[in-house]
Parts: sequence; C-alpha cells; structure tokens
Amino acid sequence: MSSFKRDKKEEEDSAGSPFQNLDKTIVLQDARYFNQTPVNPRKCIHILTKILYLLNQGEKLTTQEATEAFFATTKLFQSKDIMLRRMVYLCIKELSTLAQDVIIVTSSLTKDMTGKEDVYRAAAIRALCSITDSTMLQAIERYMKQAIVDKNPAVSSAALEAISSDNAMVSYHALGLVAAARRNDKLSTMKLVMRSSQSPLKSPYALCLLIRLAAQLAEEDDSDTDHPYIEFIECCLRHKSEMVIYEAAHALVNLRKTARDLAPAVSVLQLFCGSSKPSLRLAGARTLARLTAKHPTAVAACAVDLENLISDSNRSVATLAVTTLLATGAESSVDRLMKQIASFVSEISDEFKIIVVRAIRKLCTKFPRKHQSLAQFLAGMLRDEGGLEYKAAIADAIIALVEENPDAKETGLAHLCEFIEDCEHTALAVRILHLLGREGPKSRQPSRYIRFIYNRVILESGPVRAAAVSAVAQFGAQRPELLPNIRVLLQRCQLDEEDEVRDRAVYYCAILDSGDPQLVNDYIINVPKPNPVLLEKALRDHLATKPDEQFNILTVPAEEIPKEKEAVVELEARKPSQVSIEELYSSQLAVVPGIERLGPLFKTNSPQELTEPETEYRIRMLKHIYARHVVLQFECLNTISDQLLEQVHVRLEAPTDYEIKSIVPCQELHFDKLGNVFLVLEFPSSFLDSLGTFGATLEFVVKDCDPTSGTADPGDGYADNYPLEEFDIECSDQIRARAGAEDFEQTWERAANVPEVSDTFVLPQNDVAEAAKAFCEHLGLPKQAVVGDAVKEIRGGGVFRGGAPFLLRAKLAPGNAGVTMKLAARSPREDVAQLIFAAVG
Repeated sequence: MSSFKRDKKEEEDSAGSPFQNLDKTIVLQDARYFNQTPVNPRKCIHILTKILYLLNQGEKLTTQEATEAFFATTKLFQSKDIMLRRMVYLCIKELSTLAQDVIIVTSSLTKDMTGKEDVYRAAAIRALCSITDSTMLQAIERYMKQAIVDKNPAVSSAALEAISSDNAMVSYHALGLVAAARRNDKLSTMKLVMRSSQSPLKSPYALCLLIRLAAQLAEEDDSDTDHPYIEFIECCLRHKSEMVIYEAAHALVNLRKTARDLAPAVSVLQLFCGSSKPSLRLAGARTLARLTAKHPTAVAACAVDLENLISDSNRSVATLAVTTLLATGAESSVDRLMKQIASFVSEISDEFKIIVVRAIRKLCTKFPRKHQSLAQFLAGMLRDEGGLEYKAAIADAIIALVEENPDAKETGLAHLCEFIEDCEHTALAVRILHLLGREGPKSRQPSRYIRFIYNRVILESGPVRAAAVSAVAQFGAQRPELLPNIRVLLQRCQLDEEDEVRDRAVYYCAILDSGDPQLVNDYIINVPKPNPVLLEKALRDHLATKPDEQFNILTVPAEEIPKEKEAVVELEARKPSQVSIEELYSSQLAVVPGIERLGPLFKTNSPQELTEPETEYRIRMLKHIYARHVVLQFECLNTISDQLLEQVHVRLEAPTDYEIKSIVPCQELHFDKLGNVFLVLEFPSSFLDSLGTFGATLEFVVKDCDPTSGTADPGDGYADNYPLEEFDIECSDQIRARAGAEDFEQTWERAANVPEVSDTFVLPQNDVAEAAKAFCEHLGLPKQAVVGDAVKEIRGGGVFRGGAPFLLRAKLAPGNAGVTMKLAARSPREDVAQLIFAAVG
C-alpha cells in the first residue's frame, strides 16, 4: 500500500507552485480589490505576492498596467498590518521603474521613514531611494543624514553606515558601498582589501564579500604578489563561521591554480559532504561538481563521501553526487548511477537537468560501449517537459553520439525522428532535420527516415518545411534508388505557399534532373557553409588590413573552436520539472524479454485502477504503446499480511484480432510490496480492429505466512483467482494529440490533397462548452485546442502510433436535440482518420 501512497504524493507534488499558471490580466483585476474599505490584509498580501511573482518571472507590464497597479497598491498605506505594509514597500520598489507619477508616494514614504515604527523605517528608506530622482535629492537629504547615524542598525544599514560597525548587516552594506565606489581604482581596492584582511571583520557577510574581492585581485594578477590574497583566503578556511569557510573554499577551487593548491579547499568540501546539515551537503556537492570539469583527479579522492550522498533525502544533493561520480567513475558504475538519476530527475530544475545532460554527453565519448543505455535515457528526458535550452542540450548530446559513435547512429536517429513529431521549437526542429539529411542517407535503411521528414512538410511552419525540403534533397542526391520517389515529393513542394519552400524545391529538382554528379556534389551534398559570425569577422579584418585585395570566402572556417564554459549549477527554489511517465516506467519495462525488438516506445498512458481501493488485492494497469504492440503492465499490491502470493499472472480475455505474444508473471508478491505482471500483445493489422474491451482475471497461488517475518509456511499452497474490472483500448491511447498552432488554417489548407473523412454528430450535452471539453478529453486533446465563444471550434492534430500524422477540426453549435458537431479529419493514412471517427461514434 505504501507504493500507492507514494504515487498519490507524487501526483500532489506534480501540482507544483500555486502561482505557476497565473494570468496577468486576472491578477491585475484582482488588484482592484485594494480600492475597497476596509480590506482583508491576508487577501491583499496574496494578491501582492502574485504581482511580485509575475514581475520576477519576467512578465512584461505596460506603462498603463504598471501605473494602475502602482496607484492601487498605494491605497494600502491606510492599513496598519505590518506584513501587508512590508509587501507594499516591495511592490512600490518593483513597480516604480515601470509606472508613471510614482513621486506621489514620496510624502507617505517620508512619513514612514521618520516615524516611530522601526519596522517601517528601513523598508521605507529603500522604497524611497528607488523612486528618487535629481529633483528630490535636496528634499530627502536631511532625512537620509539622520538615518545614517540612527541607533537602529536596520535603519542605518538601509542608509549605508560604516564598515567598522558591530552590526553584521551594517558592516556588510558599508563594505559593499566602499568597494563599489573604488571599483575603477585597482590600487585603492588593493589597499582596502589588505587593510580589512589584516584586521578581520566581525561580520561573516562582510568577510564573504572581502574573500570575493581578494579572489578577484588574485585572479587579475598572476605574479607572486597574489600570495597575500591566497594566504588570507586559506586562513578563512579555519574561520568559525561555516558561511565564511565555504566562501573561501569556493574561491580557491575557482582560481586558476594547480590541483596541489586545491588540497585544503577540497578537504573542507569533503567534510561538508558528510555534514548533518543539508545546506552544507548541498554546498559541498555543488562545488565539487563544478570542480570536476577542471580537476577531476582532485575530486576523485572524495568518491566515498559522494557515494554516501546518493541516497540523500535532498534530491539536489543526490543528483549532484551522482553527476560528479559519473564524471570521475569507471564504466562498470555507469548503469547503477544512471538508475539513481532516473529515480529523482523529476525533482530538479531545468538548469540543473542541463548539467546532467552534459555529464551524460561526456560519458558517451568516454564509454562508447554504453551508447544504448545512454541514448535510451536521453530519449526519455527528451520526452519530458522543458524549455528550448533544455531540449537543445539533449538534442546536442544525441547528435554528438550519432556523429562520434557509428554503432549508435541508428539508435540516435530513431529517437530524434520520434522527437520532431512533437517538437515545439522551430530552431531545434530545423537542426534535427539538417542532421537527418546529412546522416540519414548513409544509414542501412535510409527510406525509413523520409516519412518523418516529409511529415514536417505537411504539418509544420515555413522554416521547418524549408529545412525538410533540403533534407529530402540529400536523400535523392546520395541514394539513386530513392531518386524517383524524391522527385515526386519535391514536385509537390513546388506548390507550397511559402516562397522559400517553393524556391528550394525548384532549385533541387533542377540540380537532380541535370544528372551531373559534380553539380549534385557541389550544390547539394558538400556545400561549403561558412559560419556567419566568423564570416563577418573575416570581412571586417579584410577591410581593415587588405581592402584592395580580393576576398576569398574559402579561407573562412566553417566552425569556431568552442571554448569550454564552466557549468554553473544553480539550485534555486523553483517548481520541480515533471518527469514524463514514459521515463518513470522505462527501467521496469526493461525486464520484459525482447522489449528492444518492439522498437521505440511511442506512448505510456495514465494508470487505470482495476480494483476498488479497499480490497485485499489492489491492481492498476498501464498501457505502453509501441508501433505494432502494446505492453500491459499490471501493478499488483497484496494488502493481506499473513499471505504470500506466488506465480502471479493475469488471464486476459482479449478481442479476437489481438494476439498475446508473451507473459511475464510475478514470481512472488509479498505483503505491502509492489509487484508487476507484463503482457505483450500485438495490435490487429486493421487500425479499426484495435478498439476493443478486455476482460482480466488475476490468478495466483496462495501460501500462508508469518505476518512478522513474512516467511511462508511449508506446503504447496492453493490456487486462487481474483476478477478484475474490464478495460478498453481506445483511440486516445494510440495517438499523441496536440492543439493546433497559430498557423492552423495554413496547415489545414496545405493538407487539402490529403485524404479526408468528415461527418456530423449530435452530442448528448446541452452546453457547447461542456461538449467541446468532453470531446477533447475523449481524444486526449489539450484544452487549448478549443477556440471561439458561441460557436466552438476544435483545432488539433498529432501522430498515430507508427508515425502517421493527422489533423482534425470540429465545429460545435447548439441544436434542438443537443450539440451538433461537424467533424473533419485529414491524414495520409485514411484508416487513421476513420479510426478517429469510429472512436467518436
């Protein structure tokens, strides 16, 4: 039962931050509540938090929106609630740079900074400084001078006091001010650092800033004069404050020094890894992970401590440890460490996932024999949610694997083909199409990639279609046996609405029809492509040095030698990225014999309960969809403490056209421990026959056992069975659906020559919005697919298992007997469109 409780918790965790789906318009409308009298402080704080969250997430407010929000916020000065007033100050600071006429609150802030409430005074000073301009300086100068010598440390810190203050924050702010004032005078900065280091500061915050200044000076000066700075930093390794110790170790490992100089800092970080405080373990693991890129041998001594962190409850610490061990460990430990990453990769941010991907990319080069498992892991991450930078990092790793390891070419290209079917990033899709055009013709079965490429011409935007045309031409140029088919495809592309797509198609057709091998080689296969940045640099250099001579473009290198950038690991308090369900179950599917022969996994559907929650045996089922097969996974839980179940399997009553290929039973099912039963079924040859209802019965052998130890009593036990609820395989299980893009109309028109199926349905709902929602849920379409108000229209598309794309649009309007829906579907495979209609009907 514990496993199912954990799954429920994961579902709760996946909800993430309550602010993640905020709508700017709704939040600004909520801010109008500030104009009411009286106001609820808790509600106001919640609204202000939303505004601050949007601003810090990069949301752009227009001047009018910011001004309205600013003046609404100023109405809250009437409240005496301390927490609300502090939030008001924060919002004033954030909105002051965007709004107009912000000086209207000067009198209110001046009143607060000179009042008797110390809680308000410091925050009011900071807010006032954020709205001050040159015309207001004389008016507030007197108040600022009074604040500088105020006996309250928070107030004097806000007004910037002296370095020698006994208050930690005042000393820190003052040192920061002096250092900033002297940043353009190196000699003055050196005197400041030397004087402050000889009489150590009491404030740990100020000491951390001083360490950074000393490290910067040591970095800028490579002569022997940097020794005093290094000695000061090493001295700070023995400070009583953990903050100062870490800052010193961090500074030392980031200096351009040898591994021998790093020994004291590494020893400190090694101690941090064994600390009982999660923050120190995180700091130690994080810095060692960064150090691995430069000095892996220095980190190798910490292997034992890092191994102990793999099971750390803080997933960020555990992932840092595993990533570091991947970079420094042996080939035999790769599989074990990869499983560790897969178990908690959902709980780290996109920025850190990129670090993990880069570590795996290095592993692909370091251990080429592990390409199969590494590529599978990267493909699982590729199906995960994430932004362009994260997906690009994964694609880079797979592309590098394809280019560097010939044995991994087919595997890598297959994963990339699956990815571009749902790729939302134009730049990334173009890059992958370019790779397919370059590497696909050299593969053992080049024709298998043409379908994926040509699907982009049907369903994607102009830039992607143009890249697909170029990729298709590569196959015609390098594989003569495919040339007749390629000519047909290019001729169809000559009717495209985009000039670039048409021009490329005409251009490549003319070259291929010429039959000149040299022409084909120079203008399709081996076209010189100089780097635009390097080309510009070469032209500027040529004009500056030899403007009278002829410029030779062949002298421009195609690529610039990349400079290795240090990976900065940022572990901020962000919404954990959600791991895909396919990746969650990938390791469990690996136990099915011959699973690799089924090809790449197309989709894993959400779990379905086949028993009631309070029954003695709890079973839930998942459908893993492949191109021609479906793997049914039955997760079984025995909730009877005095029973041990053996030889657990599921007897399936499948529709006639389904063929059961293999069954993987669960040999033993102990109390409160999850076990799995797998059935591999082959889909019917006809798509329409794939829709059906299945009956299932759990069969097993029962043995009585000791509830305490779990030891079974002697004897053979007795056979028993348990009926399960029926389940269906539906159309939505076999498609990856998505909402139509902004250019859906153009996409629909481009597919005008594709086979179409259309019909009219009467839906049982009385409300159009409810009917549209029910239709989308039935086919697995996102809610963004619904557009329109009175007359709803559904625009969507996707891919059927095996790779056949489809488009669909539906118009819903209220009728006499319910909601009338006119549905049309287009797909190169007409039976796919017919299957969608069969699912609706």
